[in-house]
Amino acid sequence: MDPRGKTALVTGGAHRVGGAIAEALAQAGANVVINYRSSAQEAQQMVEKLQGLGVQAIAIQADIAYHEQAEAMVAKALEHFGSIDILVNSASLFKETPIPTRDVSDWLYVTNILINGPFFCANAVAPGMLAKGEGVIINIVDLSAWEPWPNFSAHSVGKAALWALTRQLALELAPAVRANAICPGPVLPPLNYTPERIERTAKKTLLNRWGSPKDITDAVLFLVRSDYITGEVIVVDGGERWGHRKQEPG
Repeated sequence: MDPRGKTALVTGGAHRVGGAIAEALAQAGANVVINYRSSAQEAQQMVEKLQGLGVQAIAIQADIAYHEQAEAMVAKALEHFGSIDILVNSASLFKETPIPTRDVSDWLYVTNILINGPFFCANAVAPGMLAKGEGVIINIVDLSAWEPWPNFSAHSVGKAALWALTRQLALELAPAVRANAICPGPVLPPLNYTPERIERTAKKTLLNRWGSPKDITDAVLFLVRSDYITGEVIVVDGGERWGHRKQEPG
């Protein structure tokens, strides 16, 4: 799909990697819907930035963990632009959920954002994509989709389910709609990372360095434009997945 003149909806698109994806799609000529949950100021700043690139952009507040809000967001986007051609499910909540626990509220909320939210959004945009005869869905996962992360049970399970949902969407919505996933590695340090942890993380990769948001946005644009790829995942992690094998086998 040529993104020029198309409309993209990016959940969690106000800042960090989601914001970089929104900006890259706008630079490629797509109109963009920025979804945000609480980052209203950042979302408006992103809208102004994208409009400065010569495309149309709007921000819509919605907590995609809730079906009604996700449906209403898509309805507003369709009312404004007429169609949604590209959906990027980037929204995430990185919160500890250790096991066992007496309070399951965090488990439910994190998994709602990572599993139900992308399903709600995909389910809402799919009819229009199918009617139009084309559409692209890209889900943002991470390495926890394949490996457990200590104290992040809901996140790990949620990302694994999002990768499974990607494959299911590719099957159910073919041939009109393509669905793929991108697995970023270390490209943007969390605010709470110390310099020591940033350096330690770099050494976990095969390339011994951090990537950048552009590495992810390049993959997004590649998948948007690659009309013969569906049901796949691109890992963009500098070899972090295999970095633990740098020293010794077994």
